[in-house]
Amino acid sequence: MYVRQGANLLKNGNAINNLCDFFFSFQSWIPKIIKKRVCTTFVEDSFSNGRLCQCGGARDTHASVALGDYFSSAIVNHWDSAQHSSEYPTDAFGELQFAGASKRHSYFLRMSWDTPPSMVYTLMTAHWGLPAPNLVVSVVGGEGRAKVKTWVREVLRQGLVKASQSTGAWIITAGLREGVGRCVGEAVRDHATAAASVSLNKVVSLGIAPWGLVHNRQQLVNPQGSFPAKYYVQNTSRDSCCLDNNYQAFLLVDDGSEGRRGGETGFRARLEDYISHQRTGIWGSGSIDIPVLCMLVSGNPSMLERVDLSLKNSIPWLVLAGSGGVADFLSDMLENLSSATAVSSAAEGDGEAAPSVDLKDRVTERVRKYFPTEADTDKLVERALSIYQNRDYITIYHGEQEGPDDFDTVLLKSLVGASKQRMSTDASPYTEELKLAVTWNRVDIAKSELFNGDIHWTYADLEDSMTDALVNNKPQFVRLFTENGLNILDYLTYGRLESLYRSVADGTLAYQLLQRRLVERQGNSGSAHSVANLLDSSAKVTAGSTMSGPAKELSLFEVSRVLEMLMGDVCKPFYFDVLGLENISSKRRALRSVASLLAKEKRCLFPWASLFIWAVLQNRSEMAVFFWEMAGESVLSALSGCKMLRELSKLESETETKLSMKELAQRFENLAHDVFSSCYQSSESRSFTLLIRKSPVWGGTTCLQMAMSADARLFFSQDGVQSFLSHIWWGDMKRNTEVWKLLLTFFCPILCYTNLISFREQEDQQQEESGKPSEDALGRDNDSLYGTTVFSFSDIKHIEAEAQGPNTPRSATIKGIPHTRSPPKRPFIVSRWRQFWFAPVTAFLGNVLMYFLFLLLFAYVLLADFKPPPPAGPSIAEYVLYFWVFTIVCEEIRETFFVGNMTWRQRLRLYMQDVWNKCDLTAIILFIIGLICRMFKLSYEYGRAFLCVDYMVFTLRLIHIFAIHKQLGPKIIIVGKMMKDVFFFLFFLGVWLMAYGVANQALLYSYDPNPDRIFRRVFYRPYLHIFGQIPVEEIDVGKQWDMPCTDNMTDIEAGAEPCRSQYSNWLVVILLVIYLLVTNILLINLLIAMFSYTFSKVQENSDVYWKFQRYNLIVEYHSRPSLAPPFIILSHLHLIIKRNIRKMPSVKIHHFVLELKGKAANRLMTWETIQKENFLTNQSKIQKGSDSERLKRLSAKVDSVLKHLTETRDFDHRLRALENEMEYCSNALSWIVDTLAQGSTARPARPPPPFRGISHEL
Repeated sequence: MYVRQGANLLKNGNAINNLCDFFFSFQSWIPKIIKKRVCTTFVEDSFSNGRLCQCGGARDTHASVALGDYFSSAIVNHWDSAQHSSEYPTDAFGELQFAGASKRHSYFLRMSWDTPPSMVYTLMTAHWGLPAPNLVVSVVGGEGRAKVKTWVREVLRQGLVKASQSTGAWIITAGLREGVGRCVGEAVRDHATAAASVSLNKVVSLGIAPWGLVHNRQQLVNPQGSFPAKYYVQNTSRDSCCLDNNYQAFLLVDDGSEGRRGGETGFRARLEDYISHQRTGIWGSGSIDIPVLCMLVSGNPSMLERVDLSLKNSIPWLVLAGSGGVADFLSDMLENLSSATAVSSAAEGDGEAAPSVDLKDRVTERVRKYFPTEADTDKLVERALSIYQNRDYITIYHGEQEGPDDFDTVLLKSLVGASKQRMSTDASPYTEELKLAVTWNRVDIAKSELFNGDIHWTYADLEDSMTDALVNNKPQFVRLFTENGLNILDYLTYGRLESLYRSVADGTLAYQLLQRRLVERQGNSGSAHSVANLLDSSAKVTAGSTMSGPAKELSLFEVSRVLEMLMGDVCKPFYFDVLGLENISSKRRALRSVASLLAKEKRCLFPWASLFIWAVLQNRSEMAVFFWEMAGESVLSALSGCKMLRELSKLESETETKLSMKELAQRFENLAHDVFSSCYQSSESRSFTLLIRKSPVWGGTTCLQMAMSADARLFFSQDGVQSFLSHIWWGDMKRNTEVWKLLLTFFCPILCYTNLISFREQEDQQQEESGKPSEDALGRDNDSLYGTTVFSFSDIKHIEAEAQGPNTPRSATIKGIPHTRSPPKRPFIVSRWRQFWFAPVTAFLGNVLMYFLFLLLFAYVLLADFKPPPPAGPSIAEYVLYFWVFTIVCEEIRETFFVGNMTWRQRLRLYMQDVWNKCDLTAIILFIIGLICRMFKLSYEYGRAFLCVDYMVFTLRLIHIFAIHKQLGPKIIIVGKMMKDVFFFLFFLGVWLMAYGVANQALLYSYDPNPDRIFRRVFYRPYLHIFGQIPVEEIDVGKQWDMPCTDNMTDIEAGAEPCRSQYSNWLVVILLVIYLLVTNILLINLLIAMFSYTFSKVQENSDVYWKFQRYNLIVEYHSRPSLAPPFIILSHLHLIIKRNIRKMPSVKIHHFVLELKGKAANRLMTWETIQKENFLTNQSKIQKGSDSERLKRLSAKVDSVLKHLTETRDFDHRLRALENEMEYCSNALSWIVDTLAQGSTARPARPPPPFRGISHEL
């Protein structure tokens, strides 16, 4: 049964690759499906005296003899493969290794001539892994040992193979080391060697040869398959019928004959016809069928039947005129019988017989001219006339005159000319040519021939080609179509976006992630039934389907789930509003609720951003960059692409793909950095607004939030970002305020009302937010239209108190005129107090000072006031410490669960991602354990130990506090990087230390079961050796040791000190010397070298790392209350009253977030787009001025000059030919005149008239 199912899958041709791999893993059933042919009836060959059959085999190899050999009347006198041969399971298939060749293995298969081509095509693409072709060129003729002309070799090398390499084609020949097949194989080899590694697999050379003609074919026979088969070729310098090692695959067609040519002709024609009905692209997603072109080189008279057979299947032909044989005959017939064609086409009704007879006579004349030795000329004439009726499918190529440079254009025009014959009258005459150009990825041809301004393209003409270009990763065509009239708003609907995701190539990471989410959704609605249906539907794929069964089930819900996994909690889920799930927060409920709610024809709201995400998920760099250029919110889009790619690189298992993802992610981070630099140079206030603007495209996130999630350190190091963070950090105070002034004002708050600290006045803030002070009124008005940035807590609070809600910007526009709403005035005492104490730098300073006091109190309790358990203790200072830690715990709870608008699970996940939060959690847990243990007498000492360790953890927390310092911050990062080196060093040290310690202890003491002494002497004492503490008296028996010892085993087991062993003490000293040499010299210097390398490596980027970490600290203290623990409890009580009793909304929940709507949002986006365009223009100018681009332009000009020289040479050749013709005509006229003059029989009575008269008569 599985054999029959496998055969059906092969016949379908487009079955799922994973199912094909599943079936093809059972190599044993291939002989049950693929057959060979063996001649079973002997038909005597009259030229062999009865020894050979007409199949070429000897009489002994046949099971029966035809009746004609026993009777005088030959009943059977012609051998036929269908009647006189039988099918048997094939015995030659698998992989082929050419002896002495370094090329990779080729594939081969022996099969019967009547094998279905669908089965063979699926075998090649699904099992052998040959890429589906964008073009098939079947080179016919040129077989045998006849020498191939030099210009034909150049056409094959410089024209055919080069054009095929640019289009991703299959080249089909006989695949033997003779004639044209050998030339093609060598050309493919040379181009593959010279081409880049990316294009190595683009050209597939396929050999289709008769099995009985292949030399040494017995080396391939193995009924179980050969993996690989060793194939030896002798005399490789001479032409022979051996297989050529430059071909990727061989189809050895078996008709039961031996040594005869032509047995593969029928199968080859049927395979070409089958391929011509398959779609191009991934999953057959292309807009056209695979173009197939037959190329005729030379050829014998029997080739006319092959040409006629393909022409009846509408397969176009390209004939190389001048190559000899049938090619010259066809070129002569088609080019020189045009007059007969005109007469034949003009004739109507009864007058049609005469011109057809005249045409037949002319064809017969040419047949006899080119094939004088052929006896059956009538049959050749019929074939030639049949070919002549389909002459529109034939293109004549004069390669000796035209040259091979523009051969790809010749191929394109040949296929376009043939396709016009099959095209409907309603179709555009240029559509087929465009589809071919897209299939071949020849944007140069499309620009020069189709998009030169002469053709008006409509949306309907470009729609299918746009889909083909998107699915098959052709970004240059996507750009070309976008620039020439394709409206992306009309093109990209949600239904089409789903189809694009369904076309993702299997085997990629994006496909695996989408399929995993699809299985989860289907499993939620009935896992077993869905999976069964999934496999059933995949097994029932028809040949015309363009994608697999599982892919058809993909929806935007799976895409949203994948994006949610990659983006995390930084933004809201994508496409939930389209799917009707915007009000569902639970994933399980969403899985149950999702259905076919998507309006397929509804326009995509953000088409360029959706295409950008689609391209990024597939790691298509060039297309993703183009979509980024077209999308809005360029800075945030680049950061989002960076985030997705870095998350994908963590999931990717292939090293090369992972590296390409990381490189593309870094490229997008550089783009975000450069574009924002351009924005910052243009306008500081607008660039600040850009950083905190809430994006409707990217799920309500901001640039800063996305950059933090994407680990975009380079972006945070940009001067504009750091300037914005400094504005936030200093609040309403000026940024040049000295720290000692802050400390003095902190301890004496009354000084904030003096001029000791400079504050930014309201007018200065408005100037910074609306424009530069030097700008005129109009400039300030225009600047303010883009929205303003909130820098201080007081401003935020006043805005939140407005009736329009918390997210309304401070500057509103009505008909282009800005109207600034000033907050209500507070008394100077209150406003100045809030300006000082509400600044994040003040909160930071207060927390640092109070944290030092907390550590001093903790140290005092541990060292001087740690009382016994109750009722004697704890002391008052210890109770104060407990309350202090309680306020710290309250603040940690507030930061985790009451800041932001995420779910509790998201908040916990975000909290645990920070290393310092884990440090805080560890310190709190240790303190609670120590507090519980110290309250009981039995565990009192354990509690003290826990608290001592906890004090160390609290003290280490100071490192994070001082990370804000400009000098200390980078050094802290360097120390953190060096800690990784220490762990590697400890690993090597631990291995060497244990090896020495165990050997040293065993040699010094023959018996010592005390575990305490073993641990100290095996690990602790060797560790002290590193620092110079070496007890020589104990180790060296030559030294006097005052320690009392015993050799009594009973006393030793009781705990007495054992005596040293005198035996092998010399070895102990040698081991000590080696140990000290390795540890103190080798390992310590290794650690120093690792530290030096890490320092030099991190020092260059430490400033970038520090600026990145600075953002977290600023956000943390921006959201904290102004009071520090333990007084922070007052702020917590105040917040409880405001939120729960007075029902006042949170102000700081919207920190670093500004929502713009209407004209303000549109104009800010327009301004950002203008800055991006300016940046791209400057980059283009820089790139054009580079040496590489200059060389490219110079090369293009040189090529153009060479092309013109070639055309000039062609014109010169034509002029010479015209001169020769004129000279011939002149000579012919002279001869006619002489002949007429000499042919006169009657002489005139008078002399001839003068020359002028004679000339007048003439």
